[in-house]
Amino acid sequence: MKTPIYNTHISLNAKIAPFGDWDMPIQYSGIIAEHLHTRKSAGIFDICHMGEFIIKGSNALADIENINSANIANLKIGRCKYGFLLNENGGVIDDLITYRLDENEFMLVVNSATTAGDYDWIKSHLSSNTILENISKETGKIDLQGPLSREIIQNLIPDDLSTLKYFGFINTSINNCKIILSRTGYTGELVYEIYCQADDAEKLWNLFLEDERVLPIGLGARDTLRLEAGLPLYGHELGTSRTPIAANLSFAVNIKKDFIGKNALLNDIENGSSEKLVGLKLKTRQSCRTGQEILFNEEVIGKVTSGSFAPNLGFSIAFAYIKNHENIEVGTKVEINTGRKILPAEIYETPFYKDGTARI
Repeated sequence: MKTPIYNTHISLNAKIAPFGDWDMPIQYSGIIAEHLHTRKSAGIFDICHMGEFIIKGSNALADIENINSANIANLKIGRCKYGFLLNENGGVIDDLITYRLDENEFMLVVNSATTAGDYDWIKSHLSSNTILENISKETGKIDLQGPLSREIIQNLIPDDLSTLKYFGFINTSINNCKIILSRTGYTGELVYEIYCQADDAEKLWNLFLEDERVLPIGLGARDTLRLEAGLPLYGHELGTSRTPIAANLSFAVNIKKDFIGKNALLNDIENGSSEKLVGLKLKTRQSCRTGQEILFNEEVIGKVTSGSFAPNLGFSIAFAYIKNHENIEVGTKVEINTGRKILPAEIYETPFYKDGTARI
């Protein structure tokens, strides 16, 4: 599948590669250059492949509370929240952001690869009078990320963005295109997400690129940016075989309410999960890869889930799940078996990059 901006990516000489079922831009000028530009200025990202659902009706809130690990009942109109869809075993079906559009109307933003499965799973757990709409095909999504993003967007809209808080959103317009403008993000930097009609996505993309401070950014730099920021990726750090507790994401779990998967999470909280997600700092610029083994005193204790060179840090970093081992803490020396050589590493505190502008 192709996003509404695909032809423009081709005209910009983007390197295109499959991402799930989508043909997506991986890089334009180069991953490191795009990464560093996003950290110092602003980059525009095509995120039209993501999935969006509308849930509404008198029982919509109760239904979402049942399927979502986060506390949605106290979510105000104009605010959004990160959470999880969990199976009965506490495994992550998907991570998502829930937007409260009105008292009884919500928008759920889900990952592209899980959109169809999420829709079916959610529908099977809704009350008969709750309406579920998949608006993914008619919805475009563009992210402007970087410390200059507020200044750039402020020049295009009448609303005062200084009052838009982290994980808030407004309904507004750019160039007569109606949009939802939210502020969450996936890079550690100040980010604004633009939800628009799919037919308007290309026009808005090109409008942002008229500003010389904005460069197009591919999925390659998106991945290195999110890894530096210590943010998980579904299919790597998150999946149906692990709980949010193992992934150190208990902040997105409201254990005081009832929801699908809660009992399994309580077991992890009370007894400890069998493994935990940790950060790794390598002693080299060489990157490790998903699935490579982690060694401690010559014992295999886990596997890498994501790894990359960190352009802003000057060394390579990784996420890995390891056995819950009492002798392993931040600073503990470990090794990574690449299959060809052993790379020295140490357990490292996350987020790896701590100077982002996301919360300014």
